[in-house]
Amino acid sequence: MTPADLSRTVLHAVRRAVDENALRAPVPARVRVERTRPGGSGDYACAVALQLAGPAEMPALEVARILRERVAAEPGIGRVEITGPGFLSFTLDAPSDSDLGVLHAVREQGIAYGHGGALRDEILQFHHAREVRAAVTAHAVRRLLVSQGARVRISCDEAGDPEWSRLGVTVDAYGTPPVPLPRIRPVPAGTTAGELLERLGADAVRWGLLRPAGHDRAPLGDDLLVQGEANPLFRVRYAHARARALTRGAAALGFTSEPGDSLEPVAHEGADPTAHKGAALAPYESAYAAHTGAEPLAHAAATPSPHPDPPARPLLDLLADHPGVLLAAARHRAPDRVARQLEAVAHAFFDFHDSCPPLPSGDEKPSAAHRSRLALAEAAGTVLAGGLSLLGISAPAHL
Repeated sequence: MTPADLSRTVLHAVRRAVDENALRAPVPARVRVERTRPGGSGDYACAVALQLAGPAEMPALEVARILRERVAAEPGIGRVEITGPGFLSFTLDAPSDSDLGVLHAVREQGIAYGHGGALRDEILQFHHAREVRAAVTAHAVRRLLVSQGARVRISCDEAGDPEWSRLGVTVDAYGTPPVPLPRIRPVPAGTTAGELLERLGADAVRWGLLRPAGHDRAPLGDDLLVQGEANPLFRVRYAHARARALTRGAAALGFTSEPGDSLEPVAHEGADPTAHKGAALAPYESAYAAHTGAEPLAHAAATPSPHPDPPARPLLDLLADHPGVLLAAARHRAPDRVARQLEAVAHAFFDFHDSCPPLPSGDEKPSAAHRSRLALAEAAGTVLAGGLSLLGISAPAHL
């Protein structure tokens, strides 16, 4: 169960309680669930009972009890607790199934993972000044909103800079709108698109303009071109390129992350072609057959475990949170949230990659553990590519 699934489950419980007349309150449009903070109880927490207590004219604790009995019986929910003044804390059942669901969703949806229809009923119009940062930000905001189902129109004070097309920026109309429109107005860049493009190139310009929050000045120095760990743009793109390199390396060794992969490595000269087959793989294959996505992560030398390698946890959590980040970025007109999410994914990817190598080394043969690790690495690469695409930035397979 992903965070989005849990949110829908809680919302469904609210609707049931209202329909059954156990709760007299308006059903909210959505329910927000968040990962439990350090020291808290369960995997996720939700304040919906406190939100509904006033309209329902009931104590929040009583609202929480009404919702708890309806949520606890849902598939995928292991335990529901009431904490504090009326918070609901959820412990998910079979966490590996939740992880599998995330990896399966990324595999199925590709770079569109996290796109949805939450804003499909919205028709929006925005206006911006004839200024490069405002134009690039408005274009990124439109991409985010469209990814969540909205229809968006963008207009500009006056005819746009011809150089904007090199940044992928398009504008639907120019001139003063007949009625006041919401404006996209980040702190101006203080220079022109042409000057920035000549010095930095399109990808670095877009990252430099979009990474800071709109109310902050955009640092546009030459450090955006540094090919090193200190440059967040390079780190994000390198993480994507590394994930793609892992796929190529696995193919050269004769295995993939795809379901049903036989895990029969390419025979090397002098190697026993029957090694690492048969009974040694049976536990892995039988466990894998029980699932429809990539299998739970496990140490290469151990029997399959329903729990992932500990270093994988932060990366899995970030991938699960990605749809919620995109929706929040769209709602708040904040592409900088996507950039920060990508930085976090890249950081977690390298931590996982270094602690749990997805490819065998030396004489080690590919195992089910390598395949499951590869599946997670590939999912991270896909999320990075999708996020960069929404920001209008390329994600090269080689870097």
